[in-house]
Amino acid sequence: MKQELIKDKLISEFGEDAVKTAESAGQIYASVPKEQLLEICRFLKNDPELAFDFLSFMAGVDRYPASPRFETVYQLYSIKHNHRFRIKVHIDEPSKGLPSVESVAAIWPTADWHERETAEMYGISFNNHPDPRKLLTPDNWTVYPLRKDFSVLGTEEDTPDLP
Repeated sequence: MKQELIKDKLISEFGEDAVKTAESAGQIYASVPKEQLLEICRFLKNDPELAFDFLSFMAGVDRYPASPRFETVYQLYSIKHNHRFRIKVHIDEPSKGLPSVESVAAIWPTADWHERETAEMYGISFNNHPDPRKLLTPDNWTVYPLRKDFSVLGTEEDTPDLP
């Protein structure tokens, strides 16, 4: 199925208010509200014509100083139909706590490590994630190395174990 048809099917199901589409480097993608992420993901996986049964990639993006500051990007693939599609969720930076979005690990188990890495590197929390342990940085770190405002040299307080 061509990306244009996938986009049209999403808009038909959820409406233009919920599914905002654009194109980048020849690929159509859809930006969806974080409140509807799980519903839309289930539809993308369970609809027989779409059958996006594999999450091939998921990552965070820091758009500092733009607002909303963060986004999560999901690259989907259908093994059955051999087609791809990308969805994005824009996430505001809250005044207190970490930005958050629902985990899609229950829909696509491959999201497990992708979400853990994104949480650790960008400080985006994934609600209802089955295993939120850190993968790459020490447990005592409270900084997020891939955020644009992170000092590349670290700080004595936040990263005392760096040389």
